[in-house]
Amino acid sequence: MTLEEVLDALKEREPIFHREKWGRTRADFERQMDEDFWEVVASGTAYTREEILGFLEERYAGPYEENWHTKDFKVQNLAKGLYLLTYVLIQNNTRITRRSTLWRLDDEGNWRIVYHQGTVVQEPLQRT
Repeated sequence: MTLEEVLDALKEREPIFHREKWGRTRADFERQMDEDFWEVVASGTAYTREEILGFLEERYAGPYEENWHTKDFKVQNLAKGLYLLTYVLIQNNTRITRRSTLWRLDDEGNWRIVYHQGTVVQEPLQRT
């Protein structure tokens, strides 16, 4: 698989856990995650795989709608089958974060998320 093909495949999966195509159930999310998955959210708090699964289950328990846009995707091959994907996420046309996801491609051709981090670049303006 070329680096361009990897980039195309991973762009379809980001932002992680926000693509209906890949599912919205706990089982769907578990299939996407490496067993050792963990995440650092924009606040700087680290969460385990189990904690993120709980958040996702709660989020998608009812109707859920969001407005986001992605841009500036880049991918690097770090080791055999291990890739770093970075991009910018714009939420609700105001909140900008830089995102980094480590992805592992297993021997069966399945993508698994190993690690994810979001860093705030710009917060929405507070109205007073």
